[in-house]
Amino acid sequence: MKIAAIETIHISIPFIHHGPSTGFAATNFDNLATLIVKVETDAGITGYGEAFGYNAIPATRAAIEQIIKPHLIGRDATQISALMSEIQQTLHIFGRYGPVLYGISGIDIALWDIASKAAGLPLYRLFGGASRTELPVYASLLRYGDPEVVRDRTADAVSQGYQYVKLHERTVPSIRAAREAAGDDVAIMVDVNCPWTVQQSIRMARAFEPYDIFWLEEPVWPPENFDGLAEVTAATPVPIAAGENYCTAWQFKALLDAGAVTYAQPSVTKVGGITEFRKVATLAETANVLLAPHSPYFGPGFLATLHLAATSTEPVERFFGNLEATLFGDMVNPTNALLPLPQGPGLGCDPDPDVIREYLVE
Repeated sequence: MKIAAIETIHISIPFIHHGPSTGFAATNFDNLATLIVKVETDAGITGYGEAFGYNAIPATRAAIEQIIKPHLIGRDATQISALMSEIQQTLHIFGRYGPVLYGISGIDIALWDIASKAAGLPLYRLFGGASRTELPVYASLLRYGDPEVVRDRTADAVSQGYQYVKLHERTVPSIRAAREAAGDDVAIMVDVNCPWTVQQSIRMARAFEPYDIFWLEEPVWPPENFDGLAEVTAATPVPIAAGENYCTAWQFKALLDAGAVTYAQPSVTKVGGITEFRKVATLAETANVLLAPHSPYFGPGFLATLHLAATSTEPVERFFGNLEATLFGDMVNPTNALLPLPQGPGLGCDPDPDVIREYLVE
């Protein structure tokens, strides 16, 4: 079964999050952009993946179309691990991290979708089955910068059944507001997106301690300062999480060797796809570190994450807000903060072609 065609599809769907917020590069975050990767085979089986993402889409798309795709057309679609090892080595001179790896990630996800469709099985069954058929999800809020908005959005999430809420706030008043709104029984995570030095991170972790946060995510700049993260871990009882900015299992090995985190957070659309994600999962298990995937997506990458989390114990990240339309219907809309593990062949569902047509970005 040969790879016959690779296509990138950029869609942008209006997104309502009920609060003041900006996205990356100070753009208004009122649309959710997704880069779908469609891989067709000469056997008539088509797979779908997702490559990171958001404002990086033009660069990721160019990497796929101009750098990665020419090496893969005509290759055996069933040789996923061998292909991924070869393409990473062949293209390493263009970057081991960033758009090239994001593009590889999207193609790898699509190839696994093809493999499990060819087997007539949902993806998680190719990996040995699942320990749970429903996955708890946590509400991943945006950064609002206003304690009263944080209070309101946290209360809204709790009213919808969420037992885990992640903030993207950086101040004590906002963390306090969330805890007051959530009560004592809801877990509060705090993702600050790499703003601080090691010493600043330690001070802020201690300042957040009274609010019993579940984890502090990516406190240190730069994100690859693994020894710095380890210092923070050693200096505070607050659990530290990191990983969304890392590509390949090699960066995760350095993170884990440093003893830097309690929670490892690979992103399947960034790390190198499903193939590389599974390597990270094995490393985390042998290091006694919990796996908590980064997954603020609504495309095939989110469905892939559900399959990969099927044997995990941690909740799965879901952006808290409402899309005008979804690629997979209610498969990405939780009930009482639970999502069923997809049971259809492959990722469980192909993207809705009508949604693609309506929200396509040319």
